[in-house]
Amino acid sequence: MNEIAVTGHRIVTLTMNPALDITTSTDAVRPTDKLRCAAARYDPGGGGINVAHVADVLGASTTAVFPAGGPAGEMVDKLLVAEGLSVHRIHIGGSTRESITVNERCTDKQYRFVLPGPELTLAEQTECLLQLRRAAASAAIVVASGSLPPGVPPDFYQQVANVCTDIGAVFLLDTSGGGLQHVNSGVFLLKPSVRELRECVGRDLTDEAEQLAAAHDLVDRGCAEYVLVSLGAEGALLATRHGGHRFAPVQVPAGSGVGAGDAMVAGVAVGLTRGWPLTKAIRLGIAAGAAMLLTPGTAPCTREDTERLFAQTTHPVDVNLVAG
Repeated sequence: MNEIAVTGHRIVTLTMNPALDITTSTDAVRPTDKLRCAAARYDPGGGGINVAHVADVLGASTTAVFPAGGPAGEMVDKLLVAEGLSVHRIHIGGSTRESITVNERCTDKQYRFVLPGPELTLAEQTECLLQLRRAAASAAIVVASGSLPPGVPPDFYQQVANVCTDIGAVFLLDTSGGGLQHVNSGVFLLKPSVRELRECVGRDLTDEAEQLAAAHDLVDRGCAEYVLVSLGAEGALLATRHGGHRFAPVQVPAGSGVGAGDAMVAGVAVGLTRGWPLTKAIRLGIAAGAAMLLTPGTAPCTREDTERLFAQTTHPVDVNLVAG
């Protein structure tokens, strides 16, 4: 049940709505007042780019595919190249978005301001699929992560799933909204947060049984072979065709949660390329997600922290599915 044959070791990520992440801090966030901020940190961001960063740190051969344009897009591209990450950029006419995170020093609260992405033309969307097919032709795993930008239809990730089926790549998907609701086949592992799962099924999902039942509904409908629900500080739940598993969290000091979900997906992908059973790969994902809490802004976690925390993970507990 947890075994999968992965041929090759390369991971290709797709980020349809990348961002230039800007992180700063100020004493207190107040309306109207002019807020004096610390020097900004700039990081290339967006779901798939974050996944590629962490997978690269964990030693996997990784290529990041993404559309980018304008000054922010140029900076995202240059930052990635400077970091030595393999990139496959699709040039677009619109300007890549910026995402701003402000840490309030007096309360340790975090404020995140996310701008909309550029509208992609039909030709640009088609080019993204063509370039993904080329980049992933010899890949073991394709990971698509993040939101869809304006102009991209909600079934776009189903088109990506179809490409992965055609080329024989294992497809991992982490998205929300329409992108999540319009996937019906071809996904190996779907990783929504509990909030994203709640929005997808339109129910409150107040306890573990309801959360697992909702995830199992997606498996039964053929949307994915496995659904991994991230629960933040409470760990994760995995729904399979035959039951479910509960994964305990790893305890770490509270920190920035930016990119923790992407790090989890990266850890899972890397574990699979190592030939590990899925449950062991998920434990690496939980360790990577926890390690992200130890880093500033959207900087990737370290391999040392991830491996140290992986040693603290425990085997999952089998849980019964309850029809919701």
